[in-house]
Amino acid sequence: MNDVFGGDYADSYDSLYSTKDYASECDLIEQIFEIHGHGAIARVLDLGCGTGNHALELSRRGYDVVGVDRSTSMLARARQKRFHGRGTLAFRQGDTRSLDLGQTFDAALMMFAVLGYQVENRDVLSALQTARRHLRADALFIFDVWYGPAVLSQRPSLRFQATPTTDGQILRSAAGDLDVRHHVCTVAYHIWRLADRLVVAESSETHVMRYFFPMELEVLLECAGFTLVRLGAFPDVDRNPDVTTWNCLAVARAA
Repeated sequence: MNDVFGGDYADSYDSLYSTKDYASECDLIEQIFEIHGHGAIARVLDLGCGTGNHALELSRRGYDVVGVDRSTSMLARARQKRFHGRGTLAFRQGDTRSLDLGQTFDAALMMFAVLGYQVENRDVLSALQTARRHLRADALFIFDVWYGPAVLSQRPSLRFQATPTTDGQILRSAAGDLDVRHHVCTVAYHIWRLADRLVVAESSETHVMRYFFPMELEVLLECAGFTLVRLGAFPDVDRNPDVTTWNCLAVARAA
């Protein structure tokens, strides 16, 4: 897995995704708990937690959450956030391919295409096995990925984003390139931070992202000890994914 989410990118992360509705996504996660959960769900493992926005929201709602991320820069931002919740919250640094906390949970998450950062088959399987290792039998595993048929239909394009900040704005360009043989999209990000119309910081990162197909996910999940319960469009999980849905949400159950 390539090194991503360094200090410069982590500094801009929450601003770049300020319009992402984490509360609504946690509403959806709780709906899935209610519909598909077997037994009470109290402890949640958030793998690839980033700056902690899902973990914080779920803890506020009363869940005991452990958030894990590989990036020390992203975890530093998560730990700086003020937390007042009914549940407990802890953040740990670790690699999703090899993590072993020595404890089990009632549900696990890999939100915001975290699984896609595992490019090789062995790395995908290792990440799924990590989720399974930390779950009790019948527990739920919820994750979203880029949906292969939509990626091949829509194709990546050059995109620009301008995000206002308190002293200026952040500009980001994203250019994607497909490797169809290996189910990979390489996205080159370039970020400019402006203050008073002057560039005060500039950085680049390359994110190599894997996209997935339904039968492929079923096989990988089965090899890791899961059964696929539902694969739906994201966030409209009741709708089957198609060539218009770049993101899809998977719900799996631990055997």
